[in-house]
Amino acid sequence: MASMAKPILSSIFIPPKASFHFKTTQKAPALHLPMKRSFSVLRASYEVGGGYTQEELDAREKGRNKHQHQASTDETSTWSPAQYEALLKGGEQVTSVLEEMANLLEDDQMDEESEELAVLLAAQGVIGKRVDQMESGFMMALDYMINLAEKDQDDKRKSLLEVIKETVLSHLTKKCPPHVQVVGLLCRTPRKESRHELLRRVAAGGGAFENENGAKVHLPGANLNDIANQADDLLETMESRPVVPDRKLLARLVLIREEARCMMGGGLLDERNNRGLTTLPRSEVNFLTKLVAQKPGKTVRQMIKDVMLGKAEGADNSEGEESTRGRKAGVSGSRPNPVRPGMFLETVSKVLGGIYDGNISGITAQHLEWVHQNTLQVLQEIAF
Repeated sequence: MASMAKPILSSIFIPPKASFHFKTTQKAPALHLPMKRSFSVLRASYEVGGGYTQEELDAREKGRNKHQHQASTDETSTWSPAQYEALLKGGEQVTSVLEEMANLLEDDQMDEESEELAVLLAAQGVIGKRVDQMESGFMMALDYMINLAEKDQDDKRKSLLEVIKETVLSHLTKKCPPHVQVVGLLCRTPRKESRHELLRRVAAGGGAFENENGAKVHLPGANLNDIANQADDLLETMESRPVVPDRKLLARLVLIREEARCMMGGGLLDERNNRGLTTLPRSEVNFLTKLVAQKPGKTVRQMIKDVMLGKAEGADNSEGEESTRGRKAGVSGSRPNPVRPGMFLETVSKVLGGIYDGNISGITAQHLEWVHQNTLQVLQEIAF
């Protein structure tokens, strides 16, 4: 959970309800979410508000409006009417959540620690009773507001919105199956050793444990194969798109899949890891051939890193066409797909399995294992 510095309560901005009326054939108008503070609604004192002079407040407001206008123009110029409608509905719910939180936080005499705890408790209470009725655009609107706060360099507002976001994700996660919950926990665990320990405890049936900070963590019991398959399904969906939306998240999912698979009885060669690839993908095969043709070292590692970051052979499709990538996709077509991290490691593992079975010659297993390990190290650097 992000640490929240003061001012907090004054960071709650209550945008007025907005409505747009346009036909689906028209270009949607630029969306502007007003940032005007409603101090009468927030009941925040001058001290809680941070002690800004009127001149400082005016200067901050001018800078915020300038950033807001530029951000709105850049990010929403290509949105469809349906996306605007979802954003507006979600924005109304975010506004409603902020208003209810502000009503709960009426005590102006709280110190910094008490105020932070009060915000967390208010978020838990308000979100808990609304999570089942949230619009599909709620998270979209929340991310949009967080992005605006970041562009405005308003750390307090951003911190508050992130508390709401994490609270929503926490409530949604608890409604998910155990293996889905575990994937979410692993995505928020930077250290490799900690992820391995988490996987071991989950595979052993879960339970309540203390983390490094002494806080109690409740882990569900889950099957390692289910965890690996869940991560694989998610990353396959991401990799099938013309443009990867989040390289960090993709790297994390690949790491989770590989680590869960390695922890199973037979490691990478466990029969449960049969990928079902009848034909190896052309892009990944070509890139792997390029790597094994060179001596392992810094140059090869940099080539791997560039591709994992979406450069060189891993660059996204610039034309925006739908990718034909998938487990059942063949190698036909004039233009190969970009090399994707998850599919690349699938290919390396498949070739390794062929070497160990004696079906592939001319490539040393040690060379491929070096490629595999260095790819995982690069993904760790990208993911966290």
